[in-house]
Amino acid sequence: MTEAFEYRLGVDGGGSGTRVCLSDARSRPLAHAEGGPSALSRGVPQAWAAVGEVIARAFEQAGLPPAPPARCAIGLGLSGVHNSVWAESFRAADPGYARLRLATDGYTTLLGAHGGRPGVIVALGTGSIGEALYPDGCHREVGGWGYPSGDEASGAWLGQRAAQYAQMALDGRLDATPLTRAVLEHVGGDWQAMMDWNGRATPTLFAQLAPLVVANGHRDSLAAELLRQAGRDAWAIAKALDPEQQLPVALCGGLGRALRDWLPPEFAARLSRPQGDACAGALLLLAD
Repeated sequence: MTEAFEYRLGVDGGGSGTRVCLSDARSRPLAHAEGGPSALSRGVPQAWAAVGEVIARAFEQAGLPPAPPARCAIGLGLSGVHNSVWAESFRAADPGYARLRLATDGYTTLLGAHGGRPGVIVALGTGSIGEALYPDGCHREVGGWGYPSGDEASGAWLGQRAAQYAQMALDGRLDATPLTRAVLEHVGGDWQAMMDWNGRATPTLFAQLAPLVVANGHRDSLAAELLRQAGRDAWAIAKALDPEQQLPVALCGGLGRALRDWLPPEFAARLSRPQGDACAGALLLLAD
């Protein structure tokens, strides 16, 4: 039986926020909205609540009354879908959408970046992951192991190391630099503030230090080397996915854009501009 629906919803949900693209049944764009986080690690009820709030906002921006789920098809790319228990719980809580397709946010980023065609992405945000779609339809991931054992080249990775340098400078094990001073100011300005901040640090909090690394890259050797290492790690992810270097490669995510100046030249030369974002990829999950 073919599902009947009037609207298509593409959802990109992670630990820092949720974005929704609303289109009609013929895929004509109607609105785009943003809101709070919907990563499954925050709990399934919280994830559905966040998604529902942003969907309502999208209908409001389109000048439309909120449509009941039964009149909508929804494609979701969410952080945490790798956890099969969380994913099944999320599906089980489906409020009755006419069609529901669920994937990782990395996979929807891959679909969006290459318009659903074969290609490679390296996505760098709070975390990091590489994904590839091959001409035979196979799909593969590299990285994505999560902080602290993985997530090389990510915001959390950069921020954790920047915090470590700031702590070493406070101890006198390292000379203070523009980066260590900026980190110390960010967390509160003194030893006690650094200790308190460090005791509650999460990947999200560490990632908030990544812009300080980028901002100081051209005047601080510590920051510059962190950024160069992140570029090398991103290149290693891409090479692992496509050793023969035959597929188009896109560097995605907010940190991906910031790292452009720090990539190995051979990696930078291979990059192509993403065609679309993870929201567009989530809509592609609904392709008939």
